[in-house]
Amino acid sequence: MDHGPSASPPSPGRTGLALGLGAYLLWGVLPLYFPLLAPAGAVEIIAHRVVWSLVFCAFLLTITRGWAPVVAAVRHRRTLGLLTVAAALIAVNWLVYVYSVLSAHVVDAALGYFLNPLVTVLLAVFVLGERLRTTQWVALTFGGLAVVVIALGNARVPWIAITLAMSFGLYGLIKNRVGRTVTALAGLTVETAVLAPLSAGYLIWLQVTGAGAFTTHGGWHAVALLCAGIVTATPLLLFGGAARRLPLRTIGLLQYVAPTAQFLLGLFFFHEQMPVARWIGFGLVWLALVVLTVDGLRTTRTEALARRADAAQPRTVPV
Repeated sequence: MDHGPSASPPSPGRTGLALGLGAYLLWGVLPLYFPLLAPAGAVEIIAHRVVWSLVFCAFLLTITRGWAPVVAAVRHRRTLGLLTVAAALIAVNWLVYVYSVLSAHVVDAALGYFLNPLVTVLLAVFVLGERLRTTQWVALTFGGLAVVVIALGNARVPWIAITLAMSFGLYGLIKNRVGRTVTALAGLTVETAVLAPLSAGYLIWLQVTGAGAFTTHGGWHAVALLCAGIVTATPLLLFGGAARRLPLRTIGLLQYVAPTAQFLLGLFFFHEQMPVARWIGFGLVWLALVVLTVDGLRTTRTEALARRADAAQPRTVPV
């Protein structure tokens, strides 16, 4: 009996897009999670995030029999050193991010992640020695003006945004140096393992002194702290799946989903103030990102056409 054509499996591109959107949307709504952990402070939350992320990663590695990349990374001195530096950078990033949410600076956090692509371009120049095109310099100029305008308007340097952008930019650079030999899960496992002794020691000290929040605010609060590992690892794993299926230009466009969601939450859910100087600064950042994105898409298209033309050229065989 004919039941009609069977449904075809989803294409890698469609699956990758769904995974990527899932990852960036989860990162975008993280500001809704951390207030649930109060009265735990930022440092205590990060310590729980490290410890339970390690436990969750170890569980996943065990059921998937994926310990081999972790062992290989630990045995390779250069890889272990780079992942240790990455662990320190992501710890700073997590700490400042959680602090920004708990102190009603979600919009500043969003600004930091909007600035991150510009920081990546700066690192490409000063660390990797790459040459920038004119449009990239224009984008960087707009980004720099945005920071100046916001600083002058608020009478203070937007240190949360700058710290988040720099720490995550450097973290991305380190991960790029590690290469594709270390999977997202293996990398997160090593990074959290590096941070775990200090984090676990801090949590034990809090409990011994009676200052910890883990066992003093009910079962649901303890469960919320335990879920920090899942909340941390899940978007990273979704992102890893997306990165293997999508072209880099698509990933580059998706990265704006998270700070956009954070900005909207800060504005409409947390009701943070947006004075004129901040609106102007954000406008300059958004303009810089438009310039950077259009330039990147145009360059990618030009390079693809050049490769296609080169492949179409007849090959001469030496006699």
